[in-house]
Amino acid sequence: MTTTVETADMAGRAAQLRQDPHSTREEREKVLEVAIGREVRAFRRQKGITVADLAELTGLSIGMLSKIENGNTSPSLTTLQALSHALSVPLTAFFRGFEEHREAVHTPAGTGVETERAGTRAGHQYNLLGHIGSNASGVMVEPYLITLTHESDIFPTFQHGGIETIYMLEGELQYRHNDTLYHLQPGDTLFFDADAPHGPEVLDKLPARYLSIIAYPQST
Repeated sequence: MTTTVETADMAGRAAQLRQDPHSTREEREKVLEVAIGREVRAFRRQKGITVADLAELTGLSIGMLSKIENGNTSPSLTTLQALSHALSVPLTAFFRGFEEHREAVHTPAGTGVETERAGTRAGHQYNLLGHIGSNASGVMVEPYLITLTHESDIFPTFQHGGIETIYMLEGELQYRHNDTLYHLQPGDTLFFDADAPHGPEVLDKLPARYLSIIAYPQST
């Protein structure tokens, strides 16, 4: 049986999927209430508790907590103190996302830092295209440009945490994920759970280049 809270969470996820990635954020999302709401939601999820659990801990209603997390109301100091105690965080933690510095990394063509990863020993060249450390999203992202040449060996046994996206730029190859081989050519995308064994197994047309973008939770 689906609860009211689960229904609200599913509706929220559906709303996120409908967002236009090219649109600008509404003006209200720049205000303090939204910054506080995002922090409350983040701390609640870090503790692994539901809105209903937080309501029981604070004495606030589920509806009020939902409004706070969505930035639709301005919580009083008393309310923030109750949330602070329930989530075991300092009161000031709720304001850290307000007017926070946001980084951008520009990597000109041909200047990505060459780095070593598991496939380096097999002749796979990795160029890290940028890196942003601790950030408000709670997610770490590693974008790589990977180049395979006639000197590269197959290496279909990568396995690590997170979600990975591959976008093929040049050449052709057969990329294994678990028990399935995917034929990738320029313009193709492969999106997968990186905890399963994966990697290029057959190099059909070289040189081959593809973007590999790995996303995983930020350590707390």
